[in-house]
Amino acid sequence: MTMQRSGCPINLTLEVIGDRWSLIVIRDVMFGNRRHFRELLQQSEEGIASNILADRLKRLVACDLLSRRDDPTHKQKGVYSLTEASIQLVPLLAMMGAWGRRHRPVSEDLSIRAELLEKGGPPLWEDFMAELRVIHLGAAREPNARDVLADLTAAYLAVKARMAEDAAILNPSGTPGSPANP
Repeated sequence: MTMQRSGCPINLTLEVIGDRWSLIVIRDVMFGNRRHFRELLQQSEEGIASNILADRLKRLVACDLLSRRDDPTHKQKGVYSLTEASIQLVPLLAMMGAWGRRHRPVSEDLSIRAELLEKGGPPLWEDFMAELRVIHLGAAREPNARDVLADLTAAYLAVKARMAEDAAILNPSGTPGSPANP
């Protein structure tokens, strides 16, 4: 890791996660449960390049924001997991999502999770962090624990399905650019 510029906690945080791709990778592991290089590469909404992804994964492991272990099904593959430090980024990501929803032109499908996290507030964030500890750190699941990841994923998929239905209604012929006649 490079020499730190100052002891300011904001600066030190930005030195670790301040580039665009680091938080995107953490987001995809956290909210998309993408644990393998190929999943992170092929399912990236932003189209991360393979060399950038490889660099960020290496950096995030070195900074203890991700851990990597060999995939038991294929020794040349790695399985990436969140660490406690990255799990504690949930409130920060929730607040960034809330800010983005208020101040940027977001898409409905990609902002639904941010909306739910904002509405759920700190109690939901705590439940989500507890669930991530089960998934990524092997913590024991609390009885009657809420399945936040499934709820967030279901909301995302419901919006995607509704958007697809709306598009089909507007364009029943399936021909790009030819809306349905009223």
